[in-house]
Amino acid sequence: METRAARTVTFAVVGPIARDDLPGLSARICALLARSRPDIAVCRVVDVGPDAVTVEALARLQLAAQRYGCKVLLRDASAELLDLVAFMGLTEVLSG
Repeated sequence: METRAARTVTFAVVGPIARDDLPGLSARICALLARSRPDIAVCRVVDVGPDAVTVEALARLQLAAQRYGCKVLLRDASAELLDLVAFMGLTEVLSG
């Protein structure tokens, strides 16, 4: 039996992220996921602040990815952002 390689897509979320940016960011990523149907989405986080809006944006992206059968992996996240994700109890949801 032959196994297929996981399909991966990579994208970047560039900060700063404002609350008003969340719907548009979510729509763009959902469109990308719908087109590419990846198993894994690598999300580079660039110049994003370690704040609740950023964590909400990343959690929304993970939720959207789950709808497409995909898992989001964070790359280049700052230690401060990963600490906040852990503090908020979302380490299992948003893995680095």
